[in-house]
Amino acid sequence: MNRDYPLEKVRNFGIIAHIDAGKTTTSERILFYTGMSHKIGEVHDGATVTDWMEQERERGITITAAAITCFWNKTDQEKSEANKYRFNIIDTPGHIDFTVEVKRSLRVLDGAVVVFDGVAGVEPQSETNWRYADDANVPRICFINKLDRTGASFERSYASILERLNKNAVRLQIPIGLEGDHEGVIDLMKMKAYRFEGEMGIKVIEGEIPENLKTEADKYRAELVEKIAETEDGLMNDYLEGKTIPDDVLKSTLRKAVLTNKIFPVFAGSALKNKGVQLVLDAVVDYLPSPLDIPPIKGIDPKTGEEIVRNASDSEPFSALAFKLQSDPFVGQLTFFRVYSGTIEAGSYIYNSSTGEKERLGRIVRLQANDREEVKKVFAGEIAAAVGLKSAKTSHTLCDENSPIILDRIVFPEPVVSLRIEPKTKADQEKMGFALKRLSDEDPTFKITSNAETAETIISGMGELHLEILVDRMKREFGVEANVGEPQVAYKETITKEAEAECKYIKQSGGKGQYGHVRIRIKPLEKRDPEAKVAKNVKIEDGFEFINSIKGGVIPQEFIAPVEKGVKEGMERGVTAGYKLVDISCELYDGSYHDVDSSEMAFKIAGSQALQDAAKRAGPVILEPIMKVEVIVPEQYIGDISGNINSKRGQIESTADRGMNKAITALVPLQEMFKYVTLLRSMTNGRGSSTMEFDHYEIVPPQVAKKIVETRK
Repeated sequence: MNRDYPLEKVRNFGIIAHIDAGKTTTSERILFYTGMSHKIGEVHDGATVTDWMEQERERGITITAAAITCFWNKTDQEKSEANKYRFNIIDTPGHIDFTVEVKRSLRVLDGAVVVFDGVAGVEPQSETNWRYADDANVPRICFINKLDRTGASFERSYASILERLNKNAVRLQIPIGLEGDHEGVIDLMKMKAYRFEGEMGIKVIEGEIPENLKTEADKYRAELVEKIAETEDGLMNDYLEGKTIPDDVLKSTLRKAVLTNKIFPVFAGSALKNKGVQLVLDAVVDYLPSPLDIPPIKGIDPKTGEEIVRNASDSEPFSALAFKLQSDPFVGQLTFFRVYSGTIEAGSYIYNSSTGEKERLGRIVRLQANDREEVKKVFAGEIAAAVGLKSAKTSHTLCDENSPIILDRIVFPEPVVSLRIEPKTKADQEKMGFALKRLSDEDPTFKITSNAETAETIISGMGELHLEILVDRMKREFGVEANVGEPQVAYKETITKEAEAECKYIKQSGGKGQYGHVRIRIKPLEKRDPEAKVAKNVKIEDGFEFINSIKGGVIPQEFIAPVEKGVKEGMERGVTAGYKLVDISCELYDGSYHDVDSSEMAFKIAGSQALQDAAKRAGPVILEPIMKVEVIVPEQYIGDISGNINSKRGQIESTADRGMNKAITALVPLQEMFKYVTLLRSMTNGRGSSTMEFDHYEIVPPQVAKKIVETRK
């Protein structure tokens, strides 16, 4: 079986935006114009294709990233199979609590369409998503949407992109009219006007630029040409000498500049009013990369630790990254994966190099949001989902057992909000464990811990909405009724100075005794440069470093790992208020053993107790999550809101104009921000809005720490 679309005709891209910028509406239009859905779904009717979960339709927001395959013929080409392009699109959520979905999607996509609200311009989540796209080095095109809305301004939104995201954004289109007069767009590359007629604006009508916009179009066309010429020396010389640069040269140079993130083209329109979306799809073909345009993927050989490079080619060994798990009511567990090299057939075996396990790949499906199409084989550069893989988790590498490779993991943020959860009945108890495991497999930012002393189950996530939706899903998808406590902050503990401790664990009872003796030294962990060479006897994990300085076999090699395990267990318990200890460097430098009585268990207990003793002497402190908060309010409320933020131990970083309103950016402890949305509404008569995301951990002030310790007791 051969591939049905050549690699250069495949585009894997995501649609990302701040909540309410019209991202899902844009996705629905794309599905309609590409012939995937025969009826347009609207977010406000709760009938969209990509938002297929009950919770998404009720709330009118996107929660999980939906993956869709569809096909596109450019508007200026004859409609035929030969001219078709395959699009694999992921519509990602905009709400900050589901930011994990954006992060993991960008890791496996080659390009992105960033949607902006034409009234609000760049909003906080647009900045976070842009930063994730920068980290993943993903080429982007921008679409300023909602230009039909009252108060819309293309120029103001464009200026906010230049100011807050990147100076290298450039207009490729300008709108014809705004608000109620928004009729279409002017393409500055072709210097033509486009209007959208017929049912759902399906006919794209090319015409001349209206007289009243000619001067503006000429001015911005000159800016565009200059911006493109700047990216290539030879072209710059032609431009400075006043030569006319042909359109095809401009276009191919612009494509190169977009692929290397030197230019971000900006488009205009209104998805809701069916204006401009088809031209954005043409731009995806013209400017966003195919799998052949992106650098080959790099990974590590699990046997030798050497770097390996894999090209996007069907003839190379199979390698893929699992980027998302999803429970499906009809087929069970779906594992979404992106194939970077080689091919895989349904029914064959794949090797999970992250776990060292081998599994049979039963069925492969390609998704059209909540519909699925069975496929026999997937090729390099494609995105598909596997049915029934048992051991694969998010971020695992799937590959050919004879040519193993481990691809870079996706790094997820730590959860910051926790709550207690308990099943309502005995029957719910058994189901709850299963449901929580399935949900945490799907979502790496959702963590479950159990408190051994109180026998409570604690769930942690990225925010109140995040946990609310997970509890709701547990009820609907798994039929589990549960009582939940109030949201709590996920504090951590750390140390501020160096300390040593010694522990001799000796237990004599009838027969064989127990003997483990260790001496350790702990100090605050210095964050290291990821490129730095690390000594052979040092083991580094996130927030923990273990140094084995044992010489001359005073503790035999087989007892070193148990000591490390014990130290980690001691860190889990904390020393000040029972929260996990983080950012510690621990050196095992001395100890002793007994020929008969020493055991792994004895050394593990000794390591755990020594860590606890040392941490108590190392200036332990409690850390709390600090959130970056942006509040948008009419000017008259600025004084009240600023005063309120200061009273919450917050630090105001900046105040700026945001359209007709003011935007306050501040850093505030999460503890002070519960129920803030309700408070803000009452303080501003419902006119204020806010967003917050995790920024960093900081030491809690002594008077607050005292309260935390008392409540924990």
